This record gives sequence, structure tokens and C-alpha cells, in this order.
Amino acid sequence: MRLPKINIPKKYIKAGAWVLGVFLVLIIILGSIAYSKREALLKQMIAKAIKKADTDYGLAIKIGDAGFNGLSTVHMKNISVVPKDRDTLSTVNDLTVGVKLFPLLFGDVKLAEVVLNTGKVNVVLKDSLTNLDFILKRKKKDKKDNKAKIDLSEIAHDVLNQVLNKIPDDMEMKNLLFTLNDNDTAKLNLMTTTATIDGGDLKSTILVNDHEATWHIDGKLKPGKKQMDVIFFADGQKVELPYLENKLHAKLSFDTVRTEMKSAEYSGDNFKITGSWSVKNLLINHPKIASNDIIVKNAKIDADMLIGPNFVALDSTSTVFLKDAAIHPYLKYTLSPHKIYEVKLHADEQDAQAVLNAFPEGLFESLDGLQVKGKIKYDLNFYLDSSTPDSLKFNSSLTPYNFKIVKWGKLNLQKINETFIYTPYEYGKPMRDITIGPANPNYTPLAQISSNFKNALLTSEDPSFYTHKGFVEESIRKSFVINFKEKKFVRGGSTISMQLVKNVFLSRQKTLARKAEEILIVWLIENNRLISKQRMLEVYFNIIEMGKNIYGIGEASRQYFGKSPADLSIGEGIFLANIVPRPKIAMFKFRGDGGLKDYMLPYFRYMGRIMAKRGLTPADTSGYGFYNVRLREGLRRYLLPDSAKVDTAAFDTDTDAPVKMQDESKNLFDRLFGRSKKDTTTKQLTVQDTVKKTRKELRRERREKRRLEKETN
Repeated sequence: MRLPKINIPKKYIKAGAWVLGVFLVLIIILGSIAYSKREALLKQMIAKAIKKADTDYGLAIKIGDAGFNGLSTVHMKNISVVPKDRDTLSTVNDLTVGVKLFPLLFGDVKLAEVVLNTGKVNVVLKDSLTNLDFILKRKKKDKKDNKAKIDLSEIAHDVLNQVLNKIPDDMEMKNLLFTLNDNDTAKLNLMTTTATIDGGDLKSTILVNDHEATWHIDGKLKPGKKQMDVIFFADGQKVELPYLENKLHAKLSFDTVRTEMKSAEYSGDNFKITGSWSVKNLLINHPKIASNDIIVKNAKIDADMLIGPNFVALDSTSTVFLKDAAIHPYLKYTLSPHKIYEVKLHADEQDAQAVLNAFPEGLFESLDGLQVKGKIKYDLNFYLDSSTPDSLKFNSSLTPYNFKIVKWGKLNLQKINETFIYTPYEYGKPMRDITIGPANPNYTPLAQISSNFKNALLTSEDPSFYTHKGFVEESIRKSFVINFKEKKFVRGGSTISMQLVKNVFLSRQKTLARKAEEILIVWLIENNRLISKQRMLEVYFNIIEMGKNIYGIGEASRQYFGKSPADLSIGEGIFLANIVPRPKIAMFKFRGDGGLKDYMLPYFRYMGRIMAKRGLTPADTSGYGFYNVRLREGLRRYLLPDSAKVDTAAFDTDTDAPVKMQDESKNLFDRLFGRSKKDTTTKQLTVQDTVKKTRKELRRERREKRRLEKETN
């Protein structure tokens, strides 16, 4: 279609030409004035920046020489940055910086060129002091002065833009040394011999600790489009971080790490960053994680990160890949008006063997070689509002579909269905071999154990043992609540099934890997019915620690009461159940005459009433056998005098012990006696109080303790 011709009067064309001409002349005049005054303006800007750095951060910045080199390029020499009363942070011999003119007209400073020749960044940590703590000073000032509401999405958007704007189109960097000195015990030197950006292509060479290794950070940068693709690797070897090993006793290495940012833009009120992160042959070794190397062959996460006005989240559209297995995580941390923690994991129905093969090497050593068939699906939901921790939500489910074990691996999980040898450990050392079978005179079949003990222990340790499948979600949920309130780990969520697996199949090392392995083995046993509940309970009763070098109900009933497990009374059963969490202090619960100390009576009444309500024992107003529990006469001479006070907190406790009274908000001991920070034991003195005793009393206690240890050995 032909557009109609528009006729513009010549006088309007002339007027427009005059206006445009005048505008161009003004720009030229102003530009000329600015150009002639630019050196003076530069000095003013530098002086203003130096003053602001001193006022806001306590930084002494010196620039030996500065001047323009071309239309928009500034050249500086002999730059130094020294925090007040701290070691020099940075020095630069020669620096050239060029900015883009067009964005500058709109107030945006975008770098066109950076050339750096010989510089040093020196981070020093001395005890609690560091030459980086000027940053904290500024943060405190900002927090005090800024009363306006903070929008995290705006902060993320602005910070990312500032970072991207500082990535130049062209860069040439030579001999930039980064040093880290941490209390003279852990040191790190990184010398960037060359680093260039040419048309968005990044190339770098970094020497680690004087030619100990050579690192490279290479990739493609497109800051204008908010995109980058960067890979980190080393020449002819793995990337290793010796600083972590020296400082944290942690070993970390990998072949390559790749980071990709695909986009960064607003999505409604939230700022969304989309990208991916991947690693190959990641090796982790730390005594709290595992006793051996954990190796992740190939891992990747496609991530969508959301930053809202008051939260940071990893969206559920993200996917974590481990070999051929995949899981969708959702993590959200809300800062205001109060802190909220959310975690969701979802794994679609997928091949069970693929999931098993995806686990990192060294994580589940006992299951090496295990072959399965079928499919599994996993879901986890965790929600904690810090303002109302008691309302915490938790559920976790691993659902099998036609799941079956085809071949055992390194460990046969059905070995305890027959006679086997059990070796208990204390402080990482084996105690002795115990035969769990008829060849052991102390071995007691389940049918020959008094129901008084069975009922008391199940009531206190694991009331739903016969109905759950290895885990009690409500118990785990309440453990999270209590631990969060106390701000430390004070309660676990273990069931008898978990205790059995931990003691029979796994080492006693308290690591994250061992705990994860324990959970998986319990699931395999319980969901595949590899061991009957009766057999599990029978083995548990015969291996459980019940005193110093006393294992199993057979040894315990004869040691304390001189009778067989079948003849235990209700009071004796409640007592033996009571000592399971802390078996080494069992003897301290008796008076010198062999009776139980008075502070035990509330426990007996509480336990007895619960058992009576459940029809496990007759109602008893006298204390459910408390007054009839008597230590066998042969042991009474080793009891401490009633006047002796002992700090039982000094005895080792096992944080993995089963949860007491899983239908209560606190463990049974805390509920009855209200343990506080100042009084960690009931009616017993602290170490400080014990020190105040007379020398005569202390010597007598030591003698009695040695006699007691000799008897129990």
C-alpha cells in the first residue's frame, strides 16, 4: 500500500534546522569547556572520593599521579589503600580505566577498558581483627541511619548491575597478587600473571602458592545482556584448596566447576536470576561429614533464584542432577517481619537403581554392590516460622513401586536373622566380641524376657515400634522444635530400628554420612520386611548398653538384681528402661543401702501411670515397685556414700539415643525435673561445687569410684 505524501512547509524545516544547529553548538561549547576543565574536575572527584572513603570506612587512599589519557580514559599510578590501624589492604603500580561516554550522560558508569600492571591485594586476619573489618563499620552505620524499609529485590538488582557494569569490554591485567594470611597458620598466595577480556572472551592464568599449581578462569562474558559462562580448572591436575585443609581440616578438590548465568530480570515484584552450576569429580573430606573421601562424579543444578522484597528463594523449577537421577529442590529464607525457613524436595518416580548409582562414592560404603529393581519417589516438606516454632511442619516419604533387592552388596542386611557376633565400641575402640545366639549364656530370647521390662522400655523409648516403618515423623518434628529453641542439638529423633542399625551394621562415628546411611538401611529393612519386628526387638534387647561394660538384658538383670530377665518385677523393669539413655550413671541412682534415691520416684509414678493407661500394668498408688527395687547385695559395698555428690554431666552421653516419650514435647527427664542451664543434673552438684569439698571427701570418692570400676569390669 502506498503511503500518502506529507508536505511540510519550508519555514518549519528551516526552524528545525536552526534549533538543531544551536543545540549542537551548545553541546560543542559545553564539551570544550568540560574538556578544558576536566583535569581540575578529576582532581576534585578524586579528593571527594578519598574524603568519603576516610569518613565512611576509615580508609586512607593515596594516588601518586592521576590524569586523563585520551577523551574518557584516566591513568593512575602508585595507588595504596590502608584501613585505619590495620595492615595495607591494596597497592597498584599502574592502572588505566576507560568509561563509556553515552551511558555516562545518563549517570551510569560503565567501564570500556581496564589495564592493570602490577598490584597486590593483601588480606590479613589476626585473632578477631582483619583489615577487611571496615566493611562491617559501614554496614553498622547504614543500619543505624537507614530507617526505610529494605527491599531485597532492589538491592539484588542494583548490586548485580553494579558488578556487571564494572566488567569492561577490554581488559588486560598483569601480575596482580592476592595474599591471605590467617593468624600465620593458614596462608594462600594467588598470582594472576595474565587476565584478559577481548570482545567478551575471558582468559586468565593464576599461579597458586609460587607455582604449586596453575589455575585458569576462562569463559564468555556478556554483561550488557546479563549473561556469562565461566569455567574454573587447573593445568594437569585437580583444583585443590589448601587453605581449607590448613584452616578447617577439610579437603576439597574438583576437576572443573562451571557457572552460567542465562538471564537476570524482574518477574513481577521479584528479581529472578536464571542459570546453572556444575562440577566434575568433586572430592570432599571432613571428619564431621565422613571418615573417608566422598566423591561426586558429575553434578549439576539448573537454578532459578528468586529475590523478593523480604526473601531469597531457590524456586521449585530448579533441578539437581546426579548422574541419571534428578530431584527438584525448593529453598526459601524469609527475613522479615520474622525469619521463616522452608525446604521442599520432590523427586519424580524414577528407576531405583539409577538413584542408588547416583549417590556419591564413599557415602554408603556398606551398600556398595547392592542391586535393586523397581522405582521410587521422594517428597520432603519442612516449614519453620521462628516466631511460632511449635507449629513447625515436617513430613518425609520415600515411596517404592515394585521395589525389590536383587543382589546383596558389601553388607547382608539379613545377617541378624541368624546367630552373629556383635562388637560394641566405646570412644572408637572395640570393647569385646559378644555372640548373639544360644552359645552365649547371657543371650535371652524375646519370649524369656519379662513383659515388665519390654513394656517399660517400649513405653519410654519407642511406643509405636510395632506400627511404624522405622521412623516417627512426629518425633523428628518435635526434635527440630526443641533443638531450634535451645539453639543446639539436645534431642535426636531415633527409633529402636535406627538404634539397632547404627549399632549392628555401622561404625559409631558421628558423621553426616553415617547418619544418612543409617536412614537408608532402616528404610530398606523396614519397607522390605527383611527382619521381623520381633527379631529386631530381640536383638536390640541383647546388645543394648546398660552399664559400664554391661551389654544386653541378660547381663544387666544378673548384674544389678542377680536374677534372670524373665523374673524382673515392674519396678526393676522401669529402672532398667530408665538407664538406657545414660547407662554409665546407673550405679549413682542407688542409695548406700541398695535402694533407689528419692528423686527417681516421680519417674516411676509417671511411667507407671502411662503404662497403666495403656493396660500394660495394674494401677499402683505406691510407686509401681519403686520401693521394692534393691541392688543385689554383692554390689552395695561399692556404692558411694549418700553424702557424696557427683557431677554426672561429666559422663559420656550419646546424642543419638532414642527419643524419650515421643508423645511429649520434651524428653522424659527434662519433663519431670525441669533441667536448666544452671542445673544439668537432678539434685546433684556442679563441678564447681564439688571442688569446694574437703580433701578428705574427695579422696574417699576417688577410692570408692576405683572400687566401683573394678567391680563393674
